[in-house]
Amino acid sequence: MTLDSETKAVELPEDHAEELRLWLRLLTCTTLIEGEIRTRLRERFDVTLPRFDLMAQLDKASEGMTLSDVSKRMMVSNGNVTGLVERLVESGHLDRRTSETDRRVQVIRLTKLGRAEFRRMAAEHETWIADIFGDLSEKDVRDLMRLLAKTKGSAQKAVQRREG
Repeated sequence: MTLDSETKAVELPEDHAEELRLWLRLLTCTTLIEGEIRTRLRERFDVTLPRFDLMAQLDKASEGMTLSDVSKRMMVSNGNVTGLVERLVESGHLDRRTSETDRRVQVIRLTKLGRAEFRRMAAEHETWIADIFGDLSEKDVRDLMRLLAKTKGSAQKAVQRREG
Protein backbone atom coordinates (compact mmCIF):
# COMPACT_ATOMS: atom_id res chain seq x y z
CA MET A 1 0.00 0.00 0.00
CA THR A 2 1.37 3.38 -1.00
CA LEU A 3 1.16 6.06 1.68
CA ASP A 4 0.34 9.65 0.84
CA SER A 5 2.51 12.48 2.16
CA GLU A 6 0.07 13.33 4.92
CA THR A 7 0.05 9.77 6.27
CA LYS A 8 3.85 9.66 6.23
CA ALA A 9 3.95 12.93 8.20
CA VAL A 10 1.58 11.56 10.84
CA GLU A 11 3.72 8.47 11.26
CA LEU A 12 6.79 10.62 11.94
CA PRO A 13 5.31 13.63 13.74
CA GLU A 14 8.58 14.55 15.44
CA ASP A 15 10.03 15.25 11.98
CA HIS A 16 7.30 17.67 10.92
CA ALA A 17 6.05 20.99 12.21
CA GLU A 18 2.29 21.56 12.36
CA GLU A 19 2.53 23.92 9.37
CA LEU A 20 4.14 21.17 7.29
CA ARG A 21 1.40 18.76 8.29
CA LEU A 22 -1.19 21.39 7.28
CA TRP A 23 0.52 21.87 3.91
CA LEU A 24 0.56 18.10 3.34
CA ARG A 25 -3.13 17.82 4.26
CA LEU A 26 -4.02 20.54 1.75
CA LEU A 27 -1.87 18.90 -0.91
CA THR A 28 -3.39 15.47 -0.23
CA CYS A 29 -6.94 16.84 -0.51
CA THR A 30 -6.14 18.71 -3.72
CA THR A 31 -4.43 15.71 -5.29
CA LEU A 32 -7.24 13.34 -4.32
CA ILE A 33 -10.01 15.62 -5.63
CA GLU A 34 -8.18 16.57 -8.81
CA GLY A 35 -7.43 12.91 -9.56
CA GLU A 36 -11.09 11.99 -9.16
CA ILE A 37 -12.22 14.83 -11.44
CA ARG A 38 -9.60 13.85 -14.06
CA THR A 39 -10.81 10.25 -13.97
CA ARG A 40 -14.47 11.18 -14.26
CA LEU A 41 -13.85 13.60 -17.15
CA ARG A 42 -11.84 10.99 -19.01
CA GLU A 43 -14.30 8.13 -18.39
CA ARG A 44 -17.50 10.09 -18.99
CA PHE A 45 -16.48 12.54 -21.73
CA ASP A 46 -13.07 11.34 -23.01
CA VAL A 47 -11.67 14.80 -22.19
CA THR A 48 -8.67 15.94 -20.19
CA LEU A 49 -8.82 18.36 -17.28
CA PRO A 50 -6.70 20.97 -19.12
CA ARG A 51 -9.08 20.81 -22.10
CA PHE A 52 -12.07 21.22 -19.75
CA ASP A 53 -10.34 24.15 -18.01
CA LEU A 54 -9.62 25.87 -21.33
CA MET A 55 -13.23 25.48 -22.41
CA ALA A 56 -14.38 26.84 -19.03
CA GLN A 57 -12.32 29.99 -19.53
CA LEU A 58 -13.75 30.49 -23.01
CA ASP A 59 -17.32 29.84 -21.88
CA LYS A 60 -17.05 33.02 -19.79
CA ALA A 61 -15.87 35.08 -22.77
CA SER A 62 -18.44 34.98 -25.57
CA GLU A 63 -16.31 37.30 -27.75
CA GLY A 64 -13.31 35.04 -27.29
CA MET A 65 -9.88 35.51 -25.73
CA THR A 66 -6.33 35.84 -26.90
CA LEU A 67 -3.99 32.92 -26.36
CA SER A 68 -1.98 35.11 -24.00
CA ASP A 69 -5.02 35.95 -21.88
CA VAL A 70 -6.03 32.29 -21.70
CA SER A 71 -2.54 31.22 -20.62
CA LYS A 72 -2.49 33.88 -17.87
CA ARG A 73 -5.89 32.79 -16.56
CA MET A 74 -4.96 29.13 -16.64
CA MET A 75 -1.50 29.88 -15.21
CA VAL A 76 0.27 27.87 -17.92
CA SER A 77 2.63 28.76 -20.75
CA ASN A 78 1.47 29.89 -24.19
CA GLY A 79 3.01 26.69 -25.54
CA ASN A 80 0.74 24.54 -23.38
CA VAL A 81 -2.32 26.48 -24.52
CA THR A 82 -1.31 26.28 -28.20
CA GLY A 83 -1.37 22.47 -28.17
CA LEU A 84 -4.77 22.37 -26.49
CA VAL A 85 -6.15 24.94 -28.91
CA GLU A 86 -4.91 23.00 -31.95
CA ARG A 87 -6.71 19.85 -30.84
CA LEU A 88 -9.94 21.70 -30.00
CA VAL A 89 -9.92 23.55 -33.34
CA GLU A 90 -9.44 20.22 -35.15
CA SER A 91 -12.35 18.65 -33.24
CA GLY A 92 -14.65 21.57 -34.06
CA HIS A 93 -14.94 22.85 -30.48
CA LEU A 94 -12.99 26.09 -31.00
CA ASP A 95 -12.83 28.79 -33.63
CA ARG A 96 -9.57 30.68 -34.14
CA ARG A 97 -9.28 34.01 -35.92
CA THR A 98 -6.81 36.85 -36.23
CA SER A 99 -7.46 39.88 -34.03
CA GLU A 100 -8.99 42.83 -35.85
CA THR A 101 -6.74 45.25 -33.94
CA ASP A 102 -3.44 43.33 -34.07
CA ARG A 103 -2.75 40.91 -36.95
CA ARG A 104 -0.11 39.10 -34.84
CA VAL A 105 -2.66 38.06 -32.19
CA GLN A 106 -4.96 35.04 -32.40
CA VAL A 107 -8.39 35.14 -30.75
CA ILE A 108 -10.08 31.87 -29.85
CA ARG A 109 -13.66 31.16 -28.85
CA LEU A 110 -15.96 28.22 -28.40
CA THR A 111 -18.00 27.14 -31.39
CA LYS A 112 -21.69 26.37 -30.98
CA LEU A 113 -20.75 22.69 -30.65
CA GLY A 114 -17.98 23.49 -28.16
CA ARG A 115 -20.26 25.62 -25.98
CA ALA A 116 -23.01 22.97 -25.96
CA GLU A 117 -20.62 20.15 -25.09
CA PHE A 118 -18.83 22.20 -22.45
CA ARG A 119 -22.08 23.14 -20.73
CA ARG A 120 -23.14 19.50 -20.65
CA MET A 121 -19.79 18.58 -19.07
CA ALA A 122 -19.94 21.53 -16.65
CA ALA A 123 -23.38 20.53 -15.38
CA GLU A 124 -22.16 17.02 -14.63
CA HIS A 125 -18.90 18.38 -13.17
CA GLU A 126 -20.94 20.46 -10.72
CA THR A 127 -22.74 17.34 -9.48
CA TRP A 128 -19.39 15.57 -9.04
CA ILE A 129 -18.07 18.41 -6.90
CA ALA A 130 -21.25 18.35 -4.82
CA ASP A 131 -20.78 14.59 -4.37
CA ILE A 132 -17.13 14.94 -3.36
CA PHE A 133 -17.98 17.55 -0.71
CA GLY A 134 -21.30 15.88 0.18
CA ASP A 135 -20.28 14.83 3.68
CA LEU A 136 -19.58 18.44 4.71
CA SER A 137 -22.33 20.49 6.30
CA GLU A 138 -23.12 24.03 5.14
CA LYS A 139 -21.33 25.27 8.25
CA ASP A 140 -18.29 23.12 7.44
CA VAL A 141 -18.16 24.64 3.95
CA ARG A 142 -18.48 28.20 5.30
CA ASP A 143 -15.78 27.54 7.91
CA LEU A 144 -13.45 26.02 5.33
CA MET A 145 -14.00 28.94 2.96
CA ARG A 146 -13.22 31.41 5.74
CA LEU A 147 -10.10 29.53 6.83
CA LEU A 148 -8.88 29.02 3.27
CA ALA A 149 -9.34 32.74 2.56
CA LYS A 150 -7.20 33.44 5.62
CA THR A 151 -4.65 30.87 4.41
CA LYS A 152 -4.55 32.47 0.97
CA GLY A 153 -3.96 35.88 2.55
CA SER A 154 -1.15 34.50 4.67
CA ALA A 155 0.49 32.91 1.62
CA GLN A 156 0.14 36.14 -0.38
CA LYS A 157 1.81 38.09 2.45
CA ALA A 158 4.68 35.58 2.50
CA VAL A 159 5.17 36.09 -1.24
CA GLN A 160 5.11 39.88 -0.79
CA ARG A 161 7.70 39.65 2.03
CA ARG A 162 9.97 37.57 -0.17
CA GLU A 163 9.56 39.91 -3.15
CA GLY A 164 9.59 43.08 -1.06
